[in-house]
Amino acid sequence: MQTDDARTTEPSRPPEGLDLKIGELVEVRSPEEILATLDERGRLEALPFMPEMLQFAGRQLRVSKRAFKTCDQVKNSGMYRMERAVHLEGVRCDGSAHGGCQASCLIFWKEGWLKRAGDDAPAQAPAAPVATLATLQRETRPPGAGLDEEIFSCQNTAIPEAAPTHIPGWDVRQYIQDVTSGNAPVRQVVRGLAVHLFNKFQWANRKFLPRLLLVNGGRPYPRIEGWVQGRTPKETLDLQPGELVEVKSREEIFATLDQTGHNRGLRFDIEMLRYCGKQARVQRRVNRLIDEKTGKMVHIKGDCIVLDGFICFADYHQSCPRGIEEYWREIWLKRV
Repeated sequence: MQTDDARTTEPSRPPEGLDLKIGELVEVRSPEEILATLDERGRLEALPFMPEMLQFAGRQLRVSKRAFKTCDQVKNSGMYRMERAVHLEGVRCDGSAHGGCQASCLIFWKEGWLKRAGDDAPAQAPAAPVATLATLQRETRPPGAGLDEEIFSCQNTAIPEAAPTHIPGWDVRQYIQDVTSGNAPVRQVVRGLAVHLFNKFQWANRKFLPRLLLVNGGRPYPRIEGWVQGRTPKETLDLQPGELVEVKSREEIFATLDQTGHNRGLRFDIEMLRYCGKQARVQRRVNRLIDEKTGKMVHIKGDCIVLDGFICFADYHQSCPRGIEEYWREIWLKRV
């Protein structure tokens, strides 16, 4: 395996798409095979292969989602299409090559980096790879980043390049694919589409109708109603991994939010409403996250908690399959 500087030749052609299905057992290809699919930036179809992914080479894992679309957290501009990619069960980035980032993002896997388990057919003999292990490490930092700057480049910061095609909310083909791929059940997809159309209707009404004619004041559904004016409150529980907690009721949580739905800068997302009144164990405390918009490492001074299994199911975000972990303030939780 080469570890010197990247060559200037073209990468070999990546394997054809596998059209993988949810539940299929796949094997991550060897580092040599993967490097042969990458360009001089360590990317396949503009998606980076990150150093954190090398530990899974040769392992067999199951497909959990078809990553045919993804939400854009860089520009917050909706849903975008990605080609020939999947998520694998439980495979999240550990941040070890990105300054110890604790976001634990679900990793995108191009089908060119995988093969079906039991496929013993010899791989196409790769040409001398354009990318090397040194390339993967170098590309964790954007061009021009100073040695003393905590600025990083990863799969999530690259989404505008890796998934450039916008999917309008009214495009029903994505919802059909959500169901046929197994990414989401029919009930969730239909409900999410109905909510999306209703909120578009409310937005149009607010723009063109007098206030007296608006449905429920033109408010979207569901609505986060923050009541606090001025500084939002804080509660210190000093929660530790493994402790059992219960999420407070929505009314109790709303009483801690400002009118933008934030508590001390952390937003309570509508996807978190499903967990009100439910119990879970503390998975970890978070104090380092990469800002996907800028690539800068954000140091979180206040309390920021991740609960085991409490992820975004995208009920109100077009059934995005990313499974982003939700972040909790301690004031939104109570010990059991």
